[in-house]
Amino acid sequence: MKYRVHRLEIDMENDRSKLEQFLNGLEGEVVSIIPNIKKTSLFQIYGLTRKIDFILIVEKTK
Repeated sequence: MKYRVHRLEIDMENDRSKLEQFLNGLEGEVVSIIPNIKKTSLFQIYGLTRKIDFILIVEKTK
């Protein structure tokens, strides 16, 4: 088995269709989706900045 890791820059509130298109375009099986979460700041608590910068998608290929 071989694995491929993809990094996807995403804004979780606005890029739902971008994520859906990316996942539908994969040829292998999605094993895991890992969000990169920033350290919590006061701005994040009040919703002024994003908490997630990007996500890593692990794909199992043949």
